Amino acid sequence: MPKVKIKRKSTAIDMTAMCDVAFLLLTFFMLTSNFTQKEPVAVNTPSSISEIKIPDRNIIAILVDAKGKVFFGIDGQDNRIQLLTKMGAAYNITFSAAELKEFSLINKFGVPISLMKAYLALKTEERDIPKNALGIPCDSLDNQFKNWVSLAKGINRDYRIAIKADQATTYPVIKKLMGSLQDINENRYNLLTSLKSIRDYE
Repeated sequence: MPKVKIKRKSTAIDMTAMCDVAFLLLTFFMLTSNFTQKEPVAVNTPSSISEIKIPDRNIIAILVDAKGKVFFGIDGQDNRIQLLTKMGAAYNITFSAAELKEFSLINKFGVPISLMKAYLALKTEERDIPKNALGIPCDSLDNQFKNWVSLAKGINRDYRIAIKADQATTYPVIKKLMGSLQDINENRYNLLTSLKSIRDYE
């Protein structure tokens, strides 16, 4: 007696719905993600258990590397243009429209104001070379750092100061930085750290 052949059903699966879901998720993550901005130097922050969240806007970002070099940045392209114009006026330096435009695109920088024109003339990849990351002067003879902060606060009083220092930065460097802020009556600021759980300290 002949065997009855059973028709095999197609194993093809309609993936249209799955692709739609995948693209919706991808679009959602792209629209809601905050991309990390490139920094001029790598900083390994100390750890803490503080969970205070720093806002994404209206921030004066101060970066201090392991060698004590100070870097500075504010948000808002228009504010950056105003800041460099005022800083140039304070040091008798006139910046062109092209230089102001280039400066408005820089997230953080760390050069003396006297070298700013040469710094802006460099290509983006050349600015990341260690020899071009000199740091902003923060000593008693020429404390340009205080001028950057005070002029930035003059542009936007809502700016909050956030200091991100390397865990290898020596205490005298941080003390001098905080002393400079106190000289211009800026006594409130946030110290950025890496979050760790309480168990890591037990």
